[in-house]
Amino acid sequence: MEPISALGVARSEFDRRLRAVGPGDWDRPTPCGDWTVRDLVVHVIAAARMATALLDGCSTDEAAKILAAEAAPDDAIATFAEVADAQAHAFAQDGALELVVHHPRGEFPGMVLLGFRTGDFALHAWDLARAIGADETLPEDLVTQVWSGIEPMLPIIGTLGAFGEGPSGTVPEDAPLQTRLLDATGRRP
Repeated sequence: MEPISALGVARSEFDRRLRAVGPGDWDRPTPCGDWTVRDLVVHVIAAARMATALLDGCSTDEAAKILAAEAAPDDAIATFAEVADAQAHAFAQDGALELVVHHPRGEFPGMVLLGFRTGDFALHAWDLARAIGADETLPEDLVTQVWSGIEPMLPIIGTLGAFGEGPSGTVPEDAPLQTRLLDATGRRP
């Protein structure tokens, strides 16, 4: 799967779960620490908004402010569509994947940011599904794409602060790839 296509598939997966959130679901806990469904959705929206700004040349400080400033939208579905469209447009610009961005976690090329954004949409689609009792299955080709970015980080992933404690050490290597991906990123399916 091409990286840009993977972002679109991950977006669709998150969107599908977001559309399933009912009025009574917003305060439900998620697998993401102490985040509620509302907190998770705000994070995903803010991170997409930040990625667009990073690809437009914003600074590390400006990026961090974008992440911190997002509030719960009145219409989460419409807001998600808006920021996801803007993010997709930003990644489609000539040179976007080679551009060095000034992310709060460091400087890296747009291609790495694209991998982060794909993983964010995909993993949080699973988190959202788990929180609201929806279908947790992610497409195999998407899981493979996200795993290819996560696997090299396995030795240090638990120290990054973004993936909980990282791998539990209890999932066998022959477990389904989605199970291994979720466990590697601090989720305990």
